[in-house]
Amino acid sequence: MSNYLEFEKPLAELEAKIGELREFSTDNVDFSSDIKKLEKKSEKLKKEIFTNLSRWQRTQLARHADRPYTLDFINLMFTDWFEVHGDRNYRDDPALVCGFARLDGQPCCVIGHQKGRNTKEKVHRNFGMPNPEGYRKALRVMQMAEQFGLPIFTFVDTPGAFPGIGAEERGQAEAIARNLREMATLKVPVIVTVTGEGGSGGALAIAVGNRVLMMEYAVYAVISPEGCAAILWNDGAKGPQAAEALKLTARDVESLGCVIDDVVPEPLGGAHSDHKTVANTLKDYLKKHLAELSDLSPDELVEQRYQRFRAMSRIEE
Repeated sequence: MSNYLEFEKPLAELEAKIGELREFSTDNVDFSSDIKKLEKKSEKLKKEIFTNLSRWQRTQLARHADRPYTLDFINLMFTDWFEVHGDRNYRDDPALVCGFARLDGQPCCVIGHQKGRNTKEKVHRNFGMPNPEGYRKALRVMQMAEQFGLPIFTFVDTPGAFPGIGAEERGQAEAIARNLREMATLKVPVIVTVTGEGGSGGALAIAVGNRVLMMEYAVYAVISPEGCAAILWNDGAKGPQAAEALKLTARDVESLGCVIDDVVPEPLGGAHSDHKTVANTLKDYLKKHLAELSDLSPDELVEQRYQRFRAMSRIEE
């Protein structure tokens, strides 16, 4: 792992020392006892850091450059991946990947936001912010999945829908609204996982599901902390303060009781530290929820989805 966050710097220094000792170890010079001591110290420090994270630090983890993205999960969890491109209207949108695959032999539909790791990829994927054609492509693939009776898995990881002039001219709001309406009526199981950032309508446009899961260090909110700070205090630099007010972490969202159904645990250090382990854990959760939903009829799936979103309200007199 090469990208360390500010609060991970003490851990980075320890791991760098461990790496140096391993490099200098030979048959004649044995540093194994020193390495073991430093590894124990590193593990203890990691526990201290990751059990006392602020909401802003969790937001930074959700955005970590090494965090697994949709294509990473597809490669680690699914087989026979076949990607579908284009919305049959304007163009393809690389910020949303859509297609078909198999989960332990079970044919399914997979849709998710895709960010990039280097500058070229980030620009190509538009930093994971879809245009309206991305949402129209996703809806096209979801309706195809419904036609063939395939369960749908969506992976949410976006700061929000792209707010550019071109996106607005091509009907960004309409595309998102249409997805919300059409997803509500799909007669196949829809399982949503917030894997990183769940930002506003850009996230919700592929998040109307029978089950909604959330990774332990993911965040889910109506707006980014920086955007919230810019509106409330006219200062985007107050993102950490806004993050506390938004209560956007998995723990916060779970406490609401009706927004998400499960929190998927991550390895100590976050999903970015061990892609394979977190993918195996998430796969078990997806299979469990799919098995439960498989007992419902198409009409029952629609009704269950309708009732879960109707329940997302609180009335105080």
